[in-house]
Amino acid sequence: MPDIDDYKLNKIFTSTPPELSSEEETLLKAVKQVRTTPPDARFPSFNQAGHCWNRYNEWLVCLKQTGKDEDSCKPMRQLATSVCPSIMYDKWDEEREEGTYPGVKV
Repeated sequence: MPDIDDYKLNKIFTSTPPELSSEEETLLKAVKQVRTTPPDARFPSFNQAGHCWNRYNEWLVCLKQTGKDEDSCKPMRQLATSVCPSIMYDKWDEEREEGTYPGVKV
């Protein structure tokens, strides 16, 4: 069985990558931390609308519990936006601003 080191990127790319600026390092770090929503047994079908709704409301529950501390709930927001189409969470964000959102109230 081949060793995992046989598949390392440095064996694929022959030139060394350029040095990154501090801004580029910060962006790279942010990108490396992005994760998609893990599978949820409660939503086994291909239609992930329920999963999207649930993740968005879990983010709102986090905001409610932390006193609207956006930074501590940022991972929850990222999970919601990774499973939801932008048109859905944009609509829900607008509804929250207008006070017409039917889900969790923060």
